[in-house]
Amino acid sequence: MTFCLGMRTHEGLVGISDTLITSGKELTTGKKLTCMKHGTGCLFLMTSGLRSVRDKSITYFEEHLAELNEPYQRMFKVVNGFAQMIRQVAQEDKKSLEESGLHFDIHCLIGGQMPEDKDHSLFLIYPEGNWVEISEETPYQIIGAPGYGKPVLDRTFSNKDSLAFAVRVGCLAFDSTRISAADVDFPVDIVLYRRNSFQMIEHRYEQEELIDISTWWDTVLRQAIKELPGEWIDRLLTKLNPEK
Repeated sequence: MTFCLGMRTHEGLVGISDTLITSGKELTTGKKLTCMKHGTGCLFLMTSGLRSVRDKSITYFEEHLAELNEPYQRMFKVVNGFAQMIRQVAQEDKKSLEESGLHFDIHCLIGGQMPEDKDHSLFLIYPEGNWVEISEETPYQIIGAPGYGKPVLDRTFSNKDSLAFAVRVGCLAFDSTRISAADVDFPVDIVLYRRNSFQMIEHRYEQEELIDISTWWDTVLRQAIKELPGEWIDRLLTKLNPEK
């Protein structure tokens, strides 16, 4: 399983990705986040699905970008270029994968800004190569294990929030997923992009660096539940011991 979260705010973009590839008797980790400079623009991409499909698609994409006569000037053209590489890998590998009982599986979050873009943007690409743009109305997308982190994001996050707020709530969404999903874990990679800066900042956190946040979150949640208005519960509990 995988947790990759892309967030779009008015200030810029946030990407958060776990690094666990396999668990159980054999534990391996690997990057699911890739940052690239392209011309004067920049982008990041995160993937879930088969690791072999991811690695081959990114290798083809890097070669594709290097062979261009002129760099792409718009993000949607970058996205089309990566989608084209996914389709090429599908033509080469999909049949043999299916014959082995494996689905051709890759989902990608790709965000950034190119020189002719008026604003930064974030896209979700499907295994078929089609894509959607993440809008201001629904300013985030999770690929891999979406269910556990979604509630905290739906309740708190909006496009009007700052990058700092997005990192905070994004890390809580990751922590909620890590607690509930056995195949999501540290280290966690975070990338930040500030609007019109054309520069990505990437950082990796180990578990010991963020464990205090996880403990604090547990404590605050338990305390908040205790402080929840309880008159309605009292009426229910009186039914256990009705007056004689």
